[in-house]
Formats: sequence, structure tokens, C-alpha cells
Amino acid sequence: MPPLPVVRLPLPPSAAHAAPKARWPRALRHRGGGGIEARGDGRGRGRRGVVCAMAAGEAGPGPGPAPSRTQMIMDKISSGEEIGGAGGAYSYNALKRLDQIWSSICEVQSDSKVPEVVTRVQGPLVDYDLGDGSEIFDVLVCGGTLGIFVATALSYKGLRVGIIERNIIKGREQEWNISRKELMELVEVGILSEEEIEQIISSDFNPVRVDVHLRVKVKFGWRTSLILEFRGAIFEGKSLSSISVHDDFAVLNLSDGGSLPCRLVIDAMGNFSPIVRQIRSGRKPDGVCLVVGTCARGFDRNTTSDIIFSSSSIRRAGNSGVQLFWEGFPAGSGPTDRTTYMFTYVDPHFGGPKLEELLETFWDLMPAYEDVVLENLDIMRVIFGIFPTYRNSPLPAAFDRVLQVGDASGIQSPVSFGGFGSLTRHLGRLSNGIYEAVSGDLLDALSLQLLNPYMPNLSASWLFQRAMSARPQIDVSPTFINELLFANFESMQKLGDSVLRPFLQDVIQFGPLVKTLGLVMITRPQILPSIFKQAGPGVILNWSGHFVMLGYYTFLSTFIDPVLRPWVESLPLRNKYQWKRYLEAWKYGAGLDYRQGE
Repeated sequence: MPPLPVVRLPLPPSAAHAAPKARWPRALRHRGGGGIEARGDGRGRGRRGVVCAMAAGEAGPGPGPAPSRTQMIMDKISSGEEIGGAGGAYSYNALKRLDQIWSSICEVQSDSKVPEVVTRVQGPLVDYDLGDGSEIFDVLVCGGTLGIFVATALSYKGLRVGIIERNIIKGREQEWNISRKELMELVEVGILSEEEIEQIISSDFNPVRVDVHLRVKVKFGWRTSLILEFRGAIFEGKSLSSISVHDDFAVLNLSDGGSLPCRLVIDAMGNFSPIVRQIRSGRKPDGVCLVVGTCARGFDRNTTSDIIFSSSSIRRAGNSGVQLFWEGFPAGSGPTDRTTYMFTYVDPHFGGPKLEELLETFWDLMPAYEDVVLENLDIMRVIFGIFPTYRNSPLPAAFDRVLQVGDASGIQSPVSFGGFGSLTRHLGRLSNGIYEAVSGDLLDALSLQLLNPYMPNLSASWLFQRAMSARPQIDVSPTFINELLFANFESMQKLGDSVLRPFLQDVIQFGPLVKTLGLVMITRPQILPSIFKQAGPGVILNWSGHFVMLGYYTFLSTFIDPVLRPWVESLPLRNKYQWKRYLEAWKYGAGLDYRQGE
């Protein structure tokens, strides 16, 4: 098996809008998928960044209660300039703000009206003053951290593209774990060449292990850095206020009083996008992944990496019972530097620990996990994030001329940290589809919905998220989650790489899933009653429908797609666009975009 790369990306804008290179204190690097990045899509279960923050020394509140150990540790870290995007903030105050967001998610939902960001205006846009030097863009991307990938791909296709970012789109060193196939998507869309891909791979580490009282060793782990060149306009320091959608254009109204017209708005503002909040009517997420961790210096033994590690049953963190998982891997900033994550899955309807409470647990448990003395480490960065997910994902377009991409669309796996890997996996499909939609003026909501279609493999992943969440008042053994994971990984290991490797890259396929479930039921039938208790009959029944559809999509993509494709190419523009999206939905919805050996 070839190793799987990790990418570190300074992301500078075009030369005309060049931003100074980010200088992290002590040359630190941050793992993220637009923020925190916890794993490589091939290295482990996808956990990528959505809403993250990293601490670096901003002092906490004034006189009051004694500071927590978390605050004291964070106050010792050199401060640096906070910049935009997930992971661009790294202060103790940012941690408190994120905890406030998490608390608001867990609170009982009120009947307060969700702010209306997008409004539909009947008729064409008239009497709009473009002003001197202004233009109507083909595409305006809101959110530049990961949105710059889509924006760059579309600009390379000749579209007039602009990026709106409330902060500064500033190059910063940032690490991602990602499979080679996902990285090669950047080549296929024309952002990078194969030579550039090879040049950016700077180091590798192995072995990597899965350990849930079971050890699976896999050789991969790459670390890379690259630079993107965006060919378009950048509007920094500007926040979106509202969007008026007309028959022929959309107008973005900015918080500074300005406005920009375009043919299509791409919402890349993440899970907490105000547009997404409007579409979902402020509904509480179905699940949340809470992540805390550090990047620290002083690990003498630093050549291996954990995909997912769990050695304890459900334990208390704050006032909540949680099942804790770990991941650790060498960082790119030095030979003794290591990134360590502790994460858990929770149901926000039952609440969960605050991030600061999780960090307090992290300081207690991390030394035993990494076999180090905490006081001997130079903690360079504290990492934390919340990653909400919804069953109704990907999110269909709800308005004409407005499309969600990346985490805003919910395209990431519900057991992942969101972000970069899932975006690159779909980058070619999305950039081609968006280009065809804009070129053919197929920008009504129904046409845009085809770009975020139902994907049964993504929906089927919900059972795994539910099974890995500690749920109060459920009569199952405290060791059940570990027992279930052990049974699954043991079965997949016996079945070989063709079953194990796709799963570790967040790709659910019908054949490997059938084999794994079948072997688990044969070898460990006694675990089935606990699965029904943990997940609930409603979730199991719902999952069964997605499982059937996964098999159906596999059949369609394998046998029907080759027959229909020549016919599709002969269709009129609108019909051709629609059928191409159907064929893509079958392929990606069955996980058949994944190819073994990549």
C-alpha cells in the first residue's frame, strides 16, 4: 500500500491581493481541514476541521476565580496574530467563545425567529449602479479558508470569481492528512501539477495503528506543503449581511454598506454559516464531535502514529459520561514535535462536557497515553473544536443562485472532523458541475440541488456515529463501544485491505460493509442486542433503508452507468446536465469514486 499524504498549506491570494506570509510563533504548524485536522483520510477515520480554535497566550479574564490548569497552560504559550478561518483564532478567550457556542447548541431550542439572510425578489435586477471599475461576477464565494479551493478551481475554468472573507485570507502553515487520491483531485482540476504534488511531500511516518484492544498496523503518513494561486478578486475584512436573489442575479449586501452582484453565490462559511442556519431553521444538530489536543515538543519516541485508540470505558468529563478516543502523530515542525488529539462523540440533545472540561481531562490522561511526563513537554499549541453534523446531509440547495459547499453542505462523514479531505474528494465533481450550471444558466434551486444529492453511503455512516456516542439512560455495558469497535476492526482486518482501507478513509462501500457486518454477526452474535439498545430501533430501521439504497446505487453505477453514458452525451443541455449529476450521485453515493491502491 502506498503511504497517504498529509498537507500543510499556506494559502496566499493572487499577486494583486497578496497577503503577508503568516508567521506562527516558534514556527508551529496546525493540523486542520480549514481549521483542525486530526487525521489522514487514509490514516484513519476522517476527522477534519470545521469550527476550531487554537490557543496561544492571550490572557484570560481579570480577577475572579482561580484560573484553571487549561488557562494557565495557554497563558504560557507565546501569543500570535489571530487570523480568519477555522483554526485562525488561538486564544483562551476563543476557547471561552467556542464553549459559549457549544452551550447554546445544547440549550433547549426557543421559538425565536432565525435571522433571514437570503430573500427572494421577484423579477430581474434593475437600476443597479455598478460604479467605477465594478463588475458582475459569475461566482462569489463567501468564506475563504476552504472556499479558496473551489474559487481557484472555478477561476482556472475561466469564470469571474471573487472571494468574500470577513477576516484576512492570509497564508499560514497548516497540516492536513489526506489520501493520495484526494490530493490528486487538485491535479485533476488544474490547481497543481503532478510534479508539484510530488515536490510538496516533505516527510513520512509509519507505522500507523488502530488500537481498541486490537492493533492494526498500516504503513502510511505523509506531510506536505503547497501554495495555491487564486486568479480572481478578494474582498477582505467584509462580512455578509444579506443576499437578495433576483431572477437574473444575486446581490450580496455587505456589513460595511457595500454590495456585490453575481450569478451564483457559493456558501463556504462552514457549519455555522448564517445561510445554513436559515435553511435548517436553527435546528439542533443530530450529533457533535468534540475535539481537544496539543502540539507539543519533547517526544523522544516519535516515529509512529495512532489512527484511533481507546483503552478505557465510558468515563466522566465535567458532568457528562463520554467515550474518549485518541489520536497521535508526528508534527512537521520538528523531530520531537507531536500532535495529540482526544475526541468524543455526543448527542447535543443530552448535552456534553465543555471544551475546557475536556481539556482538564486531557491533561490528566495524555501523559499515560503518550508515555510522557506533562511537565517535560513544551506545549506549543492547544487545539480545540466542535464539529456538528446533521442527518439531512448533504444539504440540498434551498434558494435559486445559492449553493453550499464543504462543511456548509454537510458533505463530510458524521464520524469525521469535516473539511478538507471531503472537499477535495468532491472538488472535481463540484467544480465541473458548478461550471456547467453557470455556463448553462442552470442556477435555479432544483438544478443546484443536483450538486448536493442524496448519498446513501454518507447517510449509512450515521449508525457508526450513534454507536460511538455515550448515551445516558441506555442500559448497555460501559465497555460496549470498545467491544463493538474491536469486533468491527477485528473482522475488517481478517477480511483484508480491500475492506479495511476504504473504511479508514471514510468511504463506505456496499460490498465491504456486507462482508464486515456478516462476519461480526457470525463471530459475535451476542453483541447484537446491545447495538439495538445503543442505536435505538428507529435509527436501525432508518439505517436499513440507506443500506438498501447503498446496494441499489452500487448496482446503478456498476451496470447502468456504462450503458447510459453515451446516450447522456447526446442529450440537450439541461437534460445532459441533469443526467450527468445523476451518474455522479450513483458513483459517489456508492463510494465508487474510491479506487484501491490510492
